[in-house]
Amino acid sequence: MKPSSIFLMAHQDDEFGVFHQIEHELGAGRWVRCIYVTDGAATANSNRRDHESRAVLQKLGVATTDILFVGRQLSIGDGQLHQHVGAFTDWLDCFINDHSTLQACFVPAWEGGHPDHDLLHAIAVELLGTRATSVTVRQYSLYNARNCMGPLFRVLSPLPENGPIERQPIAWRNRFRYIRLCLSYPSQWRTWLGLFPFVGGHYLCHGVQHLQGVNRQRLEQPPHQQPLYYERRGFLDWPTMRSAIDELHQKLSHLNSP
Repeated sequence: MKPSSIFLMAHQDDEFGVFHQIEHELGAGRWVRCIYVTDGAATANSNRRDHESRAVLQKLGVATTDILFVGRQLSIGDGQLHQHVGAFTDWLDCFINDHSTLQACFVPAWEGGHPDHDLLHAIAVELLGTRATSVTVRQYSLYNARNCMGPLFRVLSPLPENGPIERQPIAWRNRFRYIRLCLSYPSQWRTWLGLFPFVGGHYLCHGVQHLQGVNRQRLEQPPHQQPLYYERRGFLDWPTMRSAIDELHQKLSHLNSP
């Protein structure tokens, strides 16, 4: 079988952070699987959100059968991944065991934007970090509040704390395609009122795909020093995130025990 890559996403529409990388992996001849880890139902009907993301991914070239809505299968609510650490870790562990051709994993950045993003990052990085595997793990930024005041946030802006930034230039024709794809989420119009100007500006002014490596030691501390965006919004606090990561460590110890 040909080598494969997986894209882990907490919510339907998170793929906007890796449009280019998805097409790059497909163009390199890799089998691409896109995995959604929560039901996305906090802001709209799950069926509608699934349909929107499925349509976008199909336009990028991903086969329908390679789009997996695992969050719905496991009943993981949007914003509730911290309550289902064990269930998703078990699922991902089995998935990796069943896919010996896996070469690359792309996961949301450790950046303090949404608690589901950060915890998904931690699960993937810790699980793959405990294995004798050659899987390359890269993180992609979505949004964060580093050096921002009040309700403000930064979009597609990797944290320098996460290490060197890999920049892949995006052709102009694809920049415009990706901007148009960002209009494909009508169920999320309120969210995209805030996101679209910055995402569009990124593609027009910078036109690059940002990726960074990962570091398990980063998970011992908050992504950055200022209050995290999800703390400001009252979604989750750092002690609860830290407790979920401790639960993850206990789960991995059990999985790796003889």
